[in-house]
Amino acid sequence: MSDQTDLAPSDSRPVVGARSVNIAVYLILLALAALLAWDNWRTGMAWEADGPQAGYFPFYLSLILGAACLFGLFFQLRPQTAAEGGFVNRDQLRRVLQVLVPTVLYCLAMQWLGLYVASFLLIAGFMWIIGRMALWKSLLAGLLFSLIMFVTFDIAFDVIMPKGPLEAFFGY
Repeated sequence: MSDQTDLAPSDSRPVVGARSVNIAVYLILLALAALLAWDNWRTGMAWEADGPQAGYFPFYLSLILGAACLFGLFFQLRPQTAAEGGFVNRDQLRRVLQVLVPTVLYCLAMQWLGLYVASFLLIAGFMWIIGRMALWKSLLAGLLFSLIMFVTFDIAFDVIMPKGPLEAFFGY
């Protein structure tokens, strides 16, 4: 049985057009290519007697990236006769933000709570709020996942992971 909530309604208006997004991405990548080219030129992009300097290959790769961006911009900025399609509609954007916002909060919370507590909150929250699972199942799954990660990384492989006050309380 398919879930009808995954299908975007046809009456949902586009938030932004595909052409606008393409132009914005080309400009961002062009700025990145210029920054990388400048930094690798500053580092050294010449060929020395003993081989290439550190910035030689990255400099030319950034030039290729910049040229590709200019090529794409050229075609995006041409007058178009066809109607511009939408990049994302309101319903699709809402679903993306349902994942993006908690993930950003997870990254921020990890700085103070540590990896394991933040992961517990993220997994349990996703399962309970977005997955609409029972609260006890969500809490149990988040707890088991975090415990398995802790045992695997901190105990079995002795990998240093971001820790918070809970791990410090238990001596880790």
